[in-house]
Amino acid sequence: MARVYNFSAGPSMLPEAVLEKAAAEMLDYEGSGQSVMEMSHRSKVYQSIIDKAEALLREIMNIPENYKVLFLQGGASSQFAMVPLNLMTGSGKADYIVTGQWAKKAFKEAARYGDAKAVASSEDKTFSYIPKLTRDDFRPDADYVHICMNNTIYGTVYHELPDTGDVPLVADISSCVLSKPIDVTKFGVLYAGAQKNMAPSGVTVVIIREDLIGKAMDITPTMFNYQTHADNGSMFNTPPCYTIYVMKLVLEWIKENFGGLEKMQELNEKKAKLLYDFLDNSKLFKGTVVPEDRSLMNVPFITGNDELDLKFVKESTAAGFVNLKGHRSVGGMRASIYNAMPLEGVEKLVAFMQKFEEENA
Repeated sequence: MARVYNFSAGPSMLPEAVLEKAAAEMLDYEGSGQSVMEMSHRSKVYQSIIDKAEALLREIMNIPENYKVLFLQGGASSQFAMVPLNLMTGSGKADYIVTGQWAKKAFKEAARYGDAKAVASSEDKTFSYIPKLTRDDFRPDADYVHICMNNTIYGTVYHELPDTGDVPLVADISSCVLSKPIDVTKFGVLYAGAQKNMAPSGVTVVIIREDLIGKAMDITPTMFNYQTHADNGSMFNTPPCYTIYVMKLVLEWIKENFGGLEKMQELNEKKAKLLYDFLDNSKLFKGTVVPEDRSLMNVPFITGNDELDLKFVKESTAAGFVNLKGHRSVGGMRASIYNAMPLEGVEKLVAFMQKFEEENA
């Protein structure tokens, strides 16, 4: 069976070269006589894997030495609690910008532990834009400001970061990590679930400035304390070994094929422009996000007719373009065009959409 073009929002497609390398090493990793799936996380051979993964991530993302890189479990959703438990310990205040479902969940979770305030929300227009704020909109004594940088469901992204002054900025970057360069120094904490652009599901990467570690609330569970994992090199308990290994392969793929995130960004912009240009000129399809806040990674669109949307999803699936159905909370369609989606996949999708439009407009 031929491989399909997988536009899933996550778990998403992986580079074929990575899957082939993982398959070739499945039974015997580099002469060890064992699979990464079954080796001890305390072994020297596995230590070399996790060390290489961290070194590559630091190199590709240009992560400064005064930031710790943690490989954790629990998905990005666990960070909705870990962030306030570890950081909302000064004034007990934190400001949240609510730009989608995950930002909203993060805000509600933080409100359980302190004075969390939603300083802005785009829910009034179905999260189709990013609120524009100034430094005066944030409380100067807040312990941090939290954003979801790219909103997977709604297809919006921060092209410009909010000015939070001296207040640390915390960002969920799950669906845009590794898609373009990020200035890590502008953040106190960055976190990302791996299953969109980095690896299969199972590991969450946390990049945290060292001065923000060691301030957790007394009630913080041991496993939810950043200090626990920073002190133990992400080995306090068994890490998601195989997922970290695949992430190493993905990082190697980026370095070998693109050299860095600047070239990765160029490809992603080319793919996104191709799809957005078609939507902007289509007589049948239209995008749902204001142009200035459009994501490079997630492109939601509709026909304006629910029955026609369903027909498109059914016919596109049969044609080998899978997982284009929009999130259940908004309907319509959504094409997630992460790093691993080749340009050819977007070109063929646009050609299929043109044909569908001719037959149904």
